[in-house]
Amino acid sequence: MGHYLISFPSASMVLSDEEFPDVVRDSHAVIEEAKAAGVYVFGGGIDESVDPVLVHADGATSPATTHLDGGFCVLRLGSREEAESWAARIARGCRTPQELRAFQYDPAS
Repeated sequence: MGHYLISFPSASMVLSDEEFPDVVRDSHAVIEEAKAAGVYVFGGGIDESVDPVLVHADGATSPATTHLDGGFCVLRLGSREEAESWAARIARGCRTPQELRAFQYDPAS
């Protein structure tokens, strides 16, 4: 089993006000399916009203050097093929392509 990050940037979700309720309903339905299947780990949207910072070893902060926004979920799945299938389902629900990334295995986590 591996963990997969499925995400999308805010800019890719271009919806009319009329479409938005359907997208919320459909995307939440897919997440509920993932929970029922026992593969959902966690997910949510990035709070874009809070500026990201880079925290240094001494505790000092500086502006973040990369930009992450939009929504994401982490699923625990048996294969890359399963991850691609779930990403496609989420893409249909959100009406926008999803980026798929695999977490590296870390025996300490």
